[in-house]
Formats: sequence, structure tokens, C-alpha cells
Amino acid sequence: MAVREKKIKMIVSGGGTGGHLFPGIAVAEAVLRRLPGSEVLFIGTARATDARVLADRPFKTTVIHSRGLKGKGISGSIRSLIQLPFSLFEAAGKIADFKPSVVLGVGGYVTGPVLLAARLKGIATCIHEQNSVPGLANRALGKFVDRIFLSIPGSEKFFPSRKCIMTGNPVRAELLRLTKNNERTAGKELTLVVLGGSLGARRVNRLVTEALSAIKNKLPGGFKVIHQTGSVDEQMVAELYKKEGIAAEVSDFFSNMEDIYQQADLLVSRAGATSLAEMTVLAKPMILIPYPYAADNHQEKNGDYLVQAGAARMLIEKDTSAGELADNIFELLNDQQKREKMARSALNLARPEATERIVDECLFLAGFNQPT
Repeated sequence: MAVREKKIKMIVSGGGTGGHLFPGIAVAEAVLRRLPGSEVLFIGTARATDARVLADRPFKTTVIHSRGLKGKGISGSIRSLIQLPFSLFEAAGKIADFKPSVVLGVGGYVTGPVLLAARLKGIATCIHEQNSVPGLANRALGKFVDRIFLSIPGSEKFFPSRKCIMTGNPVRAELLRLTKNNERTAGKELTLVVLGGSLGARRVNRLVTEALSAIKNKLPGGFKVIHQTGSVDEQMVAELYKKEGIAAEVSDFFSNMEDIYQQADLLVSRAGATSLAEMTVLAKPMILIPYPYAADNHQEKNGDYLVQAGAARMLIEKDTSAGELADNIFELLNDQQKREKMARSALNLARPEATERIVDECLFLAGFNQPT
């Protein structure tokens, strides 16, 4: 959809985890590229993750104070309900100051007050649901927003069908650029990348370090591991690899994911929707260990979609031993044909056009011509 000499003011809201932030970032940056001179305001949470991920982006950012409801217990739910009117008032003030034409919610409890305030002001609204099972906020918002963008088949059953569009999950432009020349970086080493999510995953950290310790003498020459640990386990994981003599790059969080993905021959990852979208677009074979406490077990259901297509293997955390993980890692690292078959299956599920499709629809809601 080519648009010239037009501008838009748009709010994107979401946050709490990288998985909720990165799709919104992809859409926000795509709008600014397509319509130079436009303005985007990203409304997130006060969490440190939001501040780190949103730093140095080409759009304005702000926060509102809000609380989630699900899984908070009785006292936590009461505090969240008390907070809600204040969050709504705060969101309404920011919307009144910015005066957007359209508001997009990309997940997290912060989206509730923002989308509700926008709707009450008569502003066009839409949400993006990344997961196979929507969260509490999006289920509620789906009743009154104008559009619902979906990532995984089957999630449409939770929403009014007339509003749903299967777009896929937006992937950041810097990662999409890799698809045009998707080759590994120079070097002969075989590389395992471990992603526990932006908040880390202690059980995954322990499983992987124990698994690699068990097979360290059988690993291919020049093998290395790149391991995102989360802040709590960074030092512990780094020391374990050093003790075992395993070449490793360890960090609590990687901001240069394009470089990390480019080196990956195999990934061990949680099954957050954003990570899955990135790995499928980049045609990466993966071993998934879903976060067992995700709302409605949505990570396992996310992963099922890839496993059924042959793009991934999935291990259930409570049932998985370090030995079982070691066997899977060793098998796949030593069988390039299996990895390539998984990579092809992953690519067949990819939706690299997701970002632009969502931008098309948002512009249409804001009064531009029907997207083509």
C-alpha cells in the first residue's frame, strides 16, 4: 500500500515482556518508515524490561500505572480493581494530549485501560493476539475493538469472527532483513542458542547446563553455546560453562538478536509467540520447553502448532530430564539433514508479511484508503 505525503498519529500499547513489546515496536517503526513525519506514541508499563527494550527507538514512549488481574490472588485482584479507574483516567489524559487516529494494543494488562479509554473517546481501536489462547485483557477487549489481528490458527474461536484477520506475528525489521541473505556468519563452529525469554528461565538454564555438561566430550569440535539467562542466573551459568570447559557467550539479555540468530544452528527456547515467529521467519530448527505457568498453558499450545508441522521438538518441563534434553541436542547437532528438514518446515509456517498487513489495516481504520 503506497501512501505519499500523508501523516498519522498512532498509539501502540503493550508491555511487561519482550514478547509483548517487540511486535508493537515492529508495527510502530513500519508506520514511521511508510509515512515519514508521522508520530507514534508507545504506552507501556513501568517495568525495567519495557525501559530497556524501548530505549533509543524512533518514537515517543510513556507509561501508565496498572496491574494485572489473573493469578494475583484475592488481595492482588482487589488492588488491581482499585487501580483500574486511576489507570483509565491516566490513559485518557495521554490520549487526549496526543490525539491519535488509531490505537493498537499488542498485549499485557496495560492495554486494557488504554484501549478502553480510546474506545470511550470514539477512536478506532484494534488488538493483536500473539498466542493460541488469548489472555484475559484481549478476551475482554475483543468485544468492542474494531479489528483483531491473530497469529496462530484456532485463536479466532475466542473472538467475534467478523473482526478477525489472520496476519501472523510482526517481526522486527532488523530480523526480517536477515531473510534476504539468511546465511550463518563466518566460522566453522556449530552453535546452540538458548533463549529463556526476556525475564529468564531458571529451570531451562539448569537443564541446558546439565545437558551440555553430560555430553561435553561428545560435542563437535569448535562447538559453542550462546545463552540468554535472565539477570538472576547470569553469573551462575557463566561459571558452570567455564568450569566444564564449554565455550560460551552468556548474558542476561541480548539486544543484538539479529547477530545471535544468524549464528544459530539450533535453538533451545521457551515457546512465547514472538520468539516462535522470529524463529520460523528465520527458518531455525528448535527444541521448545514451554513455560509451564503461562496463562491457560498457552505456550505449550503455541508449540503444538510447530511440532505438528515438523518444525520443532517439544519437551515438557516437569517431565524432562537433563539426559533427555542432552539426547535431543546431541542428535540434532550431529544430523544436519534433520535440522534442515525442521528449518524448511519452520519456514513454511512463517508470515513475514505480518507487520505490513497490520499497518495496512491500521491505516484503513485511521481513514486511509482500503488496503490492497
